Amino acid sequence: MNKRPDWDTYFMQIAYIVAQRSTCLRRKVGAVIVKDRRILTTGYNGAPSGITHCEVTGCLREKLNVPSGQRHELCRGLHAEQNALLQAALHGISLKGATLYCTNQPCIICAKMLINAGIKEIVFGDGYPDELSVEMLEEAKVKLRKLVNSSQLTNQPTNNQK
Repeated sequence: MNKRPDWDTYFMQIAYIVAQRSTCLRRKVGAVIVKDRRILTTGYNGAPSGITHCEVTGCLREKLNVPSGQRHELCRGLHAEQNALLQAALHGISLKGATLYCTNQPCIICAKMLINAGIKEIVFGDGYPDELSVEMLEEAKVKLRKLVNSSQLTNQPTNNQK
């Protein structure tokens, strides 16, 4: 008999499935925003709607050898967390008190948006080199929790560049 996954595992598995839609050449990230055990929105990283994907144009950050976690303004894409937040805005969904499940720990830009959106908890798979993000989330009293062994939830290899 198959063991039924707990809620954290269930939602994180969905985040990894969502990440498969990503068009980013450096790192595929998926996000799922949940409240009361119900999925409110999802998002993955990639170019805005109607804009040519990086798979076609190439990655400017890669060409310039920009390290992970730096110079986000040089990226054509939106982060998975940003796309999940924008989906909520487009459809008039309040995220106050919700939980974000994300394949990666949010960067500082996303952390600030998540704080202002009212996200109360962030559960993530892989880390991210952004200490300011962690500090700001702690100060805002947003619970940040790493899900142990989350990269083993799917058969997809993790890519630790961004």
